Amino acid sequence: MSSPPFTLPANLIPDEANPPWMNKGDNAWQLTAATLVGMQSVPGLIILYGGAVKKKWAVNSAFMALYAFACVLVCWVCWGYRISFGDELIPTWGKINVALSQHYLLEKAFLGNFPNATMVFFQFVFAAITLILIAGAVLGRMNFYAWMLFVPLWLTFSYTIGAYTIWSTNGWLSTAGMIDYSGGYVIHLSSGVAGFTAAYWVGPRLTKDRERFPPNNILLMLAGAGLLWMGWTGFNGGDPYAANIDASLAVLNTHVCTATSLLTWLILDILFFGKASVIGAVQGMITGLVCITPAAGVVHGWAAIIMGICSGSIPWFTMMVVHKKSELLQKVDDTMAVFHTHAVAGSLGGILTGLFANPKLCNLFYGKYGQYVGLFYGFHMGDYHNGFRQIGLQLIGILFVIAVNIVMTSLICLIVQLIVPLRMTEEDMEIGDEAAHGEEAYAIWGQGDRNENSRFSAYNDVEVGTSKGKGLVEMT
Repeated sequence: MSSPPFTLPANLIPDEANPPWMNKGDNAWQLTAATLVGMQSVPGLIILYGGAVKKKWAVNSAFMALYAFACVLVCWVCWGYRISFGDELIPTWGKINVALSQHYLLEKAFLGNFPNATMVFFQFVFAAITLILIAGAVLGRMNFYAWMLFVPLWLTFSYTIGAYTIWSTNGWLSTAGMIDYSGGYVIHLSSGVAGFTAAYWVGPRLTKDRERFPPNNILLMLAGAGLLWMGWTGFNGGDPYAANIDASLAVLNTHVCTATSLLTWLILDILFFGKASVIGAVQGMITGLVCITPAAGVVHGWAAIIMGICSGSIPWFTMMVVHKKSELLQKVDDTMAVFHTHAVAGSLGGILTGLFANPKLCNLFYGKYGQYVGLFYGFHMGDYHNGFRQIGLQLIGILFVIAVNIVMTSLICLIVQLIVPLRMTEEDMEIGDEAAHGEEAYAIWGQGDRNENSRFSAYNDVEVGTSKGKGLVEMT
């Protein structure tokens, strides 16, 4: 007696909208992970920046993040994605093309079992947050119109180089075997170096702002920091391009390293300054997130704890000790300390990845056993060649990213300043948001009335009893 033919459940039967190569679970997780990463920027970094700066810069700082997010998306689908992940032009850059046609977007992505449309969106949120992190270094003085030009230029001529070289399957460092699990190099080291370089060219804030720049709303800053931390579940958990065990490990390692880093930074603050600083705790949180990013799914949990101790102490030392003794670091006004929290922590994570990368876990991620061997495992296995080769590649990657970002960011700043000033005028910097945008973050008084009409605003001003002039409305 023959058994009845096997039939798939109705929801698993392939059809025009569900091709046989697509895994619904992976596609759903990838879209979810992308959305989590997007929320790190909008609203995460918008409200973190808006709360962490002086009151007069809250709108400008938040708006720089919002603008970058929107601008990057348009540039990404028009040319950025295909330069970063498309066909090879040279080993460090792809051929320019659009990612807008239905035919292309519904095809299988270059990795993973989901369509190009999902991959384009997923990679976009990483590109966007990189530009927003750069903004953190130039808050409080960069001309907004210069920022509007800087964003598409830097995305096109700097970010795409790092993304293609390190992440594309045809990229130079990718094929050589360098490990950057989720962006310690492409995103964090790049944004730290580019932000520091841009801050050099833009110049410092007003002296009184450099001397005293208190957060206008620490609770709001903490809300943004919380979104940043929880969003990292998608940031690192989405990079296996599958809802698999490596994604689970990456998520857990991410949070373990971050918590350890926060606690380490907090303890150092208490020991040396006598107070538990919530701003310091946020810095330690960020350095932990950054440090684990290049290693999240390829190291054991005990390594994540060691990395958290390192990320909570070494960037703390560079920020609290080295910074105060270095003339260069003192000269360059890096508003949100992006150099320490992203460049130093990203480099640290890349080096530690070269030490702790486990061959079996690397095989889960890359599908190539024996090619990716952390130095400590190379010693343990007697595979000294591959162990030293791995740490060497990690160091070459750091030098490559630093060089590209110093050169390209400098060139872009020099080009932009030929069109518009990089820096706001001294008068406008005295005023802040109202001069830049004609708007204030906290502009209500009493029962909701503005304290006074602004000579900078085209929308918010009111004149009782008249409707004359642009932006004036009759109040009854």
